[in-house]
Amino acid sequence: MSTAGTTSEEIRADILRLKQERNAVILAHNYQIPEVQDLADFVGDSLGLSQQAAETSADLIVFCGVHFMAETAAILSPAKRVLIPDLAAGCSLASSITGEQLRSWKAEHPDAVVVSYVNTTADVKAESDYCCTSANAVKVVQSIPEERQVLFLPDMFLGTYVQKVTGRKNILVWWGECHVHAAIGPQEISQARHSHPNAEFLVHPECGCVSSTMYLLSQNDPSTMNGAVLSTSGMLRHARQSPSREFVVATEPGILHPLRKENPEKRFYAVSEESTCGFMKMITVEKLWRSLRDDVFEVTVPEETARRARIPIERMLAAS
Repeated sequence: MSTAGTTSEEIRADILRLKQERNAVILAHNYQIPEVQDLADFVGDSLGLSQQAAETSADLIVFCGVHFMAETAAILSPAKRVLIPDLAAGCSLASSITGEQLRSWKAEHPDAVVVSYVNTTADVKAESDYCCTSANAVKVVQSIPEERQVLFLPDMFLGTYVQKVTGRKNILVWWGECHVHAAIGPQEISQARHSHPNAEFLVHPECGCVSSTMYLLSQNDPSTMNGAVLSTSGMLRHARQSPSREFVVATEPGILHPLRKENPEKRFYAVSEESTCGFMKMITVEKLWRSLRDDVFEVTVPEETARRARIPIERMLAAS
């Protein structure tokens, strides 16, 4: 799309005009680029955004995130149209398991309860008994009778975290990962903590360091002083309430923008500024403009798949 002769201010103004004309709501995940976050009506995590959009009177949802998030919005808002500004915005974690693979895994464990992280495709959600977020994964699993085997997917780090916190021995974990979070390990944590020794340490449960971090937290290791394992929404809530003035954050560095906006008097440092998600950064202001202007790209979920996928989401909400 050519933007020759159009200034960034004109593009932003036209986005706001088109949003009003089309009765649209713009959603932006915490990991989106700051310029996109600043144009959104709601900024947050994937499920929370979809829930907020479902409660609005908007006819159109423009989801600035990755594809599975737009699918979730379509599942929760069947009467609304959903657009994503770039169809190529995928997710390495969601791609780590397919509906067919899950059906095969279930066939091997026919009596197990399937708990799927929301970072999955609609097809996978439709094959699940419960969904979960990083914030409520422990509560969801704890709501399942202890004698029932659990198949947890697709994130091995979040799954391992849930195993450790619940103490359950009958949780089988799918060996999938987010390539960004998997790259954040103990060495990166140690370096960041050394550079900011008085900062609180906030780590996302998908991070590759989470298993070792959980162990170190249990041992009161100095490297995890003032440490907490939190979802992105949990990080934002914690930072607002904490009296601390400095924080080291172990997740995709896009979260630093809303953290800094909400807490201008505090300092936030990424464990690694290089641990960015290329998929999350694919959506630009220009692509958002094109999406509203040219009505691209629509994301739909087959009615039966959507019906089945809503069930584990509703069970998750009831359990947590």
